[in-house]
Amino acid sequence: MNFEELRHLPTFALLDVFQIEFVELTLERVVATMPVQAIHHQPWGYLHGGVSVVLCETVAGAGALLHCPPGKAAFGVEINANHIRPKQSGMLRAVGLPLHSGRSTMVWEVKLYDEQEKLICASRCTLAVVALEQD
Repeated sequence: MNFEELRHLPTFALLDVFQIEFVELTLERVVATMPVQAIHHQPWGYLHGGVSVVLCETVAGAGALLHCPPGKAAFGVEINANHIRPKQSGMLRAVGLPLHSGRSTMVWEVKLYDEQEKLICASRCTLAVVALEQD
């Protein structure tokens, strides 16, 4: 699966809403960027922690999907995130690495960095690999 195939999955409009762009998509590493703008803020003008989690799970899910055999997909089961630094504007770079790629579960580590390579958020996402229903 390449960038365009991923972007055009029927229900992946979240990429457009949050302005997430994949810049690297391989079995070994997934990298995406996202600007921090008002739509990403909590009421006090800082990056919302939930938006960080959306970016992390999006990267982990895309990476896990690459590891799935035909007819199967990966779904998030659990995600944790440590929010290290606040951010009000600029660009985030999300780097996802597989920690475990099994037949029934996968675990991905995703870290968010700012433009100065300072860590903004560190996350771990567990995904279940399940068969897609065929109609």
